[in-house]
Amino acid sequence: MVKLDRYIGSSVLIAILAVLGIILGLASLFAFIDEVGSVSDTYTVTDVLSYVALTAPRRLYDMMPMAALIGCLIGLGSLASNSELTIMRAAGVSIGRIVWAVMKPMLVLVLASVLVGEYVAPPAEALGQANRALAQGSGDAQSSRHGLWHRQGDEFIHINAVQPGGLLIGVTRYHFDKERHMLSSSFAKRAQFGQDHWQLTDVTTTYFRNVGMGTQASTEVINVPTERWDIALSPQLLNTVIMIPESLPITGLWGYIHYLKDQGLNNGRYWLAFWVKVLQPVVTAALVLMAISFIFGPLRSVTLGQRVFTGVLVGFTFRIAQDLLGPSSLVFGFSPLFAVLVPTTICALAGFWLLRRAG
Repeated sequence: MVKLDRYIGSSVLIAILAVLGIILGLASLFAFIDEVGSVSDTYTVTDVLSYVALTAPRRLYDMMPMAALIGCLIGLGSLASNSELTIMRAAGVSIGRIVWAVMKPMLVLVLASVLVGEYVAPPAEALGQANRALAQGSGDAQSSRHGLWHRQGDEFIHINAVQPGGLLIGVTRYHFDKERHMLSSSFAKRAQFGQDHWQLTDVTTTYFRNVGMGTQASTEVINVPTERWDIALSPQLLNTVIMIPESLPITGLWGYIHYLKDQGLNNGRYWLAFWVKVLQPVVTAALVLMAISFIFGPLRSVTLGQRVFTGVLVGFTFRIAQDLLGPSSLVFGFSPLFAVLVPTTICALAGFWLLRRAG
């Protein structure tokens, strides 16, 4: 029985890895094509390739459930096409045993996926985003198209690029009075975080005198090598803000959710991303269970192409359901957990029902 489990598991595992490689390659190709439109003198094709490579772990993590569904259909389907599953059933091997043989390598894949999503994808994504922002913004002047905007009191701040380790490239600050007249604008090439403050370097500040007072306005430009900058914006918070919620690790999402709660801000989108990540192993298991039930039920005697088409159709339908229910939970106010569980539960129940009919 051990050899039989290994044979079934290896057949499914190889198929899933092959499908995952194909899907990841296609997703990376589309990402490259999308980024090529932003190529400039500073953001070269080499930078695009680096960005696509650094964001590949996040795409791999996102594609795992669909790859598991299609790969399971192909792996078990090939065994069914060769009548191997029929022979196993005739020899007294139960459907439950076959399900467990498929699920064992899936546990390894799910564990690897969780580790990638928690420890590999987030830092790689942050580095890719930082390098792209640095190349696009060039660090010499403020550009509203790229970078990060932040406001503190009457000061509006634009940061061209956020680098790991508490380093900012290209910091532009605009200071206004209560009547929204600009009092000063400042540009620093770099900012490094110390123990409790930021240290700006190569700072050029332009002061606007007599603004809004009905007299002749004048300007004064001052250059200083360094300047202390006190702002309630830590490197950890910046690294969280610049990334989309889906790219953050579970621990980062949990911390930022409670930070937003303490600030009285809406954290619904981050709750949704949190539950999607926490429940991804359950989602993967539900899709695999449905795939197994298809092989013993309606897809027992169909061609490989039909199985692949069914897997893609079910996977996209599931993804569309999640994409619709997720934003709906933010608009209509029901729990993001409910939005994630509903399609997962439907898939699991359908899988159990089809397996019971096949048994």
